[in-house]
Amino acid sequence: MSVPQHVAIIMDGNGRWAQQRGKGRVAGHKAGVETVRSTVTTARELGVKALTLFAFSSENWKRPEEEVSVLMDLFMFVLTREVKRLHKNNIRFLLIGDKKRFSQKLQKKITEAEQLTKNNDAMVLSIAANYGGRWDIAKACQKIAQKAVNGEVNPAEINEHMLDRYIQLSQLPELDLLIRTGGDYRISNFLLWQAAYAEFFFTEKLWPEFDADAFKQALQAFSHRERRFGQTGEQVRGI
Repeated sequence: MSVPQHVAIIMDGNGRWAQQRGKGRVAGHKAGVETVRSTVTTARELGVKALTLFAFSSENWKRPEEEVSVLMDLFMFVLTREVKRLHKNNIRFLLIGDKKRFSQKLQKKITEAEQLTKNNDAMVLSIAANYGGRWDIAKACQKIAQKAVNGEVNPAEINEHMLDRYIQLSQLPELDLLIRTGGDYRISNFLLWQAAYAEFFFTEKLWPEFDADAFKQALQAFSHRERRFGQTGEQVRGI
């Protein structure tokens, strides 16, 4: 099986999973943490080099205040409990997104997790929190624009390769596979730039139901895709 080097997942369906069982939405988010652990373990075992998980979008602040508060507490709890496990397994932790809206305590915990694991090289686990693909592109443009104002960059020389260096996750392998659970067929402002040539895999399974076998099924489907990158199938196959 051809294993993708970089996999991203939109972890959708926690709330619906809980509601189907007569529970509050928060119970679904807690169940989803177990799926995260299983997915990280499986990805590491299969040789995936980078795993990026969409935990909290910049639009999720619009959700009920109680749910957002619990999500932040859960994020803090998971960071506290899981980072040592990641470090033990030689996994590097990264957070992508606008950290400024998080509490100082949570920002400090994120920084500590990134520092502890910065030299690990078995796999990179990136968590997208308070992240949006449009925000990502806009921030990259701001950085290049400032360099142009400073005279460090000629605007006429700005191209996609330059922009790519300022986009989040630019240091990681190109995104190969984007998975979305929960039955919706959209990418919800996630990794808009990075997903340009990624393969997509959509499943009806809600995130807490997305076990190791389901993850392996997605990777198996990827291994059968013909990735042409603008070429014809005959060119790719050398016919």
